[in-house]
Amino acid sequence: MAKVFNYDEVPAVSTKAGKVKGYEFDGVHIFKGIPYAQAGRFQMPREVEPWEGVKETASYGFVCPLLTQDTPTGELLVPHRYWPQDENCQNLNVWTTALDKTAKKPVMVWLHGGGYAAGSSIEQAAYDGSNMAVQGDVVVVSVNHRLNILGFLDLSPYGEKYRNSGNAGLADLVAALRWIHDNIEEFGGDPENVTLFGQSGGGMKVTGLMQIPEADGLFHKAIVMSGVSDGKLMPIIPGDGTKIVPALLKELGIPEGEVEKLETVPYYELAKAYNTVSPALAAQGIYIGGMPMVNDYYLGEPLITGFRDHAETIPLMVGSVFGEFSFMPTPYNKEKLTEEESRAILAGAYGEHADKVKELFLKAYPDKKPVDVLALDRIFRQPSKALAQLHAKGGKAPAYLYLFSLDFPYQNGKVAWHCSDIPFIFHNTDKVEICNIPGVSDELEEKIFGAAMQFARHGNPNPEGSDEWQPVTPEQEPTMVYDRVCEVRSDYDDELLAYLEEILPPFDLMALLSQDVQH
Repeated sequence: MAKVFNYDEVPAVSTKAGKVKGYEFDGVHIFKGIPYAQAGRFQMPREVEPWEGVKETASYGFVCPLLTQDTPTGELLVPHRYWPQDENCQNLNVWTTALDKTAKKPVMVWLHGGGYAAGSSIEQAAYDGSNMAVQGDVVVVSVNHRLNILGFLDLSPYGEKYRNSGNAGLADLVAALRWIHDNIEEFGGDPENVTLFGQSGGGMKVTGLMQIPEADGLFHKAIVMSGVSDGKLMPIIPGDGTKIVPALLKELGIPEGEVEKLETVPYYELAKAYNTVSPALAAQGIYIGGMPMVNDYYLGEPLITGFRDHAETIPLMVGSVFGEFSFMPTPYNKEKLTEEESRAILAGAYGEHADKVKELFLKAYPDKKPVDVLALDRIFRQPSKALAQLHAKGGKAPAYLYLFSLDFPYQNGKVAWHCSDIPFIFHNTDKVEICNIPGVSDELEEKIFGAAMQFARHGNPNPEGSDEWQPVTPEQEPTMVYDRVCEVRSDYDDELLAYLEEILPPFDLMALLSQDVQH
């Protein structure tokens, strides 16, 4: 049966800057590319200029330009959408089932991944908000903002107009939240019940906004997915732009006293110059931008600088996936390995520690294969636990911890990888082929999605009448393990993770991504 499309009879919606017109499809009102702010290059966002008449918002807006061109790979694992790029990218998208100011639906604001350098609000096929809007009875918003050198390059030593250029990308997100606060009622949303959720770099943006006083009151709950920074994966390099900016000027042939000319250099020329000069400076431990800058605007990641008092009052869900960056195929079928073959593989990786690793791993994950330990995340699980516990010590709001641990019907039972949980929280497994497992994925999707919607409504992910999933306390870390069988387990992998950290060298993401998982 055909779905219903409606444009002509859909009313325009009033915002502070002017009227916008989207369309309706299958019961969902969809608005794409609504401008929420504008800014000069390297400058703070300001309110968008009002317009006359009705602005059509039926096409996605520009996404932020990248430093290097995307190369489509791994599309079975994480199917993408690619879109025209332009630095005038401060726009957002809205999905809602009611254009009614009295509806007061919870608002879900998606912050995309890609670190602070890449990604977009529509980059992944799973980012579509229609299913979440319908199934969860919420208003969904996804946001584009400035990234890389456009969003995170400090030029403050060169003039007041650049005073917070090192955090312009986060300031864009604050501007988007302010737009949501001022306008979302017209789209059926409740400005006093806004939940941020983000994955990878998006998760770091969630905690980043928790640490920005200007964002206080603009959101009320937070979900952090595989995106907790403890300073190890993405070390913070202190300093300011006094080295990188002159290097850029020299590479571009611009006199040192004419910094403002960087505002008009075509973006891709600027990016090429940055890619040329930044590696040598970074190798010397010199600031090159590319991530938020700790100052009186942004007070730093909680695991590094501590939670602000207000941040401790925001209910938190935080978690990760079993395998995170284990994207490479394995050279064996784990389902068919003999015990001797499995022992040899583990010995090749852990030497004299192999038996102990196997013992601790099977104690933590009795339903997994011993060789699955080779893919076990060493990036986000420990920091996620640390973040939840740090938040719990504040005693002002609950923090809930989860792990997504599903094996997929690909490459002989591939463990959950970075981004593999996104289709489940969006209720979009129908849009990602690899997520469809008969008798498994539908039920799991309902559990994950239902928990997120309950959390958005009440600050508690449990179904009404249940208290199975308890918040983290300073003494205990209950984790909801999402798998074929979902269960809450407490402190179950502490000994395993501690032992792996003891016997293995410091984690190196680049080495992991470049290796052929052969041990």
